[in-house]
Amino acid sequence: MRSHRHLDQVGPLTNALLRHGREAVGAQHAAPLPTTFHARFLVIVIAAGLLAGQAPGQDADALAARSKGAPNAPVTVYEMADFQCPACRMFAVTVLPAIDSEYVQTGKVRWVFINLPLTSIHPNAVAAAAVAMCAARQGRFWPTHDALYKQQDDWAKLAEPRSTLVKIAQRAGVDRTKLLACLTDDSVGRAIELDAQRATRSGAHATPSFYIEGGLLEGAPYTPDPMRHLLDSVYAVRTRASK
Repeated sequence: MRSHRHLDQVGPLTNALLRHGREAVGAQHAAPLPTTFHARFLVIVIAAGLLAGQAPGQDADALAARSKGAPNAPVTVYEMADFQCPACRMFAVTVLPAIDSEYVQTGKVRWVFINLPLTSIHPNAVAAAAVAMCAARQGRFWPTHDALYKQQDDWAKLAEPRSTLVKIAQRAGVDRTKLLACLTDDSVGRAIELDAQRATRSGAHATPSFYIEGGLLEGAPYTPDPMRHLLDSVYAVRTRASK
């Protein structure tokens, strides 16, 4: 199994990495990668080092329920997102399906969801995250993730969103009785807070943000192409290094 840089180990996604990746994938993919996906997308270079927190692999089981793709895929992406965030919804609905079919399902990328609820502007984000985390305990994280984003307008502005969120999860295949019991478990809130702490330590301040093999990216593209170019570059470097 390949050794991946865990979310708690932050290093640079350098221009050299991207340059070598473009060389490895060949001239047909050699168009310069934009420094921005669009006006909001930033490439943040963080000093290499081990941050305080869990060691790589220590919480693998906890993350497995909200991960998809081969555990030993050459590239691991940690998506740090907020269920009430409109930009996260846009990415989940318009970009992630293509990335999933082309990179995750083909064994190139493992995708891991990390909660980063921005509670100061999204008061219902934690409630939605709790429902998703409880759905994960029933093996229904991703169907619930998709439903929460697709139906974001139905619950995002509610003063009391819980009943609507529960109904959305039920329609995504989550058992209501088990879900309601799970929502009273304090460990769910602690897990969400731990996610947020991890994301903050990595340098993420906006959603969605992506931690990809040592690099932190803030913002999301409107179309799949910029993410394709980036993943192709990182994949090329990771696979070439193993030869």
